[in-house]
Amino acid sequence: MRAALILKHGDIDNVVVRDHPKPVPGPGEVLIAVKACGLNHLDIFVRRGIPGRTLELPHISGGDIAGEVAEVGPGVDNVQPGDSVLIDPLVNGQALGEDLTGGLAEYAKVPAANCIPLPEGISYEEAAALPIAYGTAWRMLITRGQLKAGETILILGASGGVGTAAVQIAKQVGATVIAAAGSDSKLEQLKQLGADYLINYNKDDFSKETWKITEKNGADVIVDYTGKETWPKSIRACKKGGRILTCGATTGFEAVTDLRYVWVREISILGSNAWERRDLETLLELVVQGKLKPVIDRVLPLEEIREAHRLIEGREIFGKVIIKP
Repeated sequence: MRAALILKHGDIDNVVVRDHPKPVPGPGEVLIAVKACGLNHLDIFVRRGIPGRTLELPHISGGDIAGEVAEVGPGVDNVQPGDSVLIDPLVNGQALGEDLTGGLAEYAKVPAANCIPLPEGISYEEAAALPIAYGTAWRMLITRGQLKAGETILILGASGGVGTAAVQIAKQVGATVIAAAGSDSKLEQLKQLGADYLINYNKDDFSKETWKITEKNGADVIVDYTGKETWPKSIRACKKGGRILTCGATTGFEAVTDLRYVWVREISILGSNAWERRDLETLLELVVQGKLKPVIDRVLPLEEIREAHRLIEGREIFGKVIIKP
């Protein structure tokens, strides 16, 4: 089969597309003919190498897998060949594409228990946009953040996969959304998604602008998975009694926290990691109901995997990049 292989950790040139042995499903496993695989910033981290984590190389990343069951291993009775499924990337505390072999290939071997039936009316591309980005955003805003109707939420990095998901989920809840992104064109697209206020953080200080928008009250909730570059200003933009939510740190995790703001304003800092199976099932239902629309910037063939990495690293996308093997 053809697969995108990370030969060694480092830059984009270390990712190559070549022939690779087709996996064989064992007991309790299925072989998926991959129809679409979503790319995330996580794939960039995996390619560069995650400190403290050792991967057997070459490695196939890609955790957001949607496709058709091609073969089933012994003892599998919950799916059968021909079924259309979305794969939950979490496997016993590890993640497909990050810790385990992923789906940036023509075929992927996964536990049968991780197969979620794909409802009619959802394309493979839409399904593959959901797990990591939308699942993360759902848990962060709903489960951990307890976002409520009428609250004001500031979303940094709002034009990416998690960001566009967060904007839509926040509007579903009934919150007022302040979306921050790095270009006017992306902000216009965020406006179309429902964002109420827009901040170009390459032109304006997002913390000061949030203070103005909220009439010097600050945002009830702030989503900051950028980390080091934005964290100090996020602290200052938060309302008394507000919450700051984080699920990552794309610019570095050694962020400075001015604790004076934390105790004086009684700010809650809440971490959020991954999702639960029921979150993915809820997201699929919302897509079927037309209440949520996965934002896909472009769909690329497997052979253009390096271009996909470049686009994500250069922050040149709005929403998700999907790979079709």
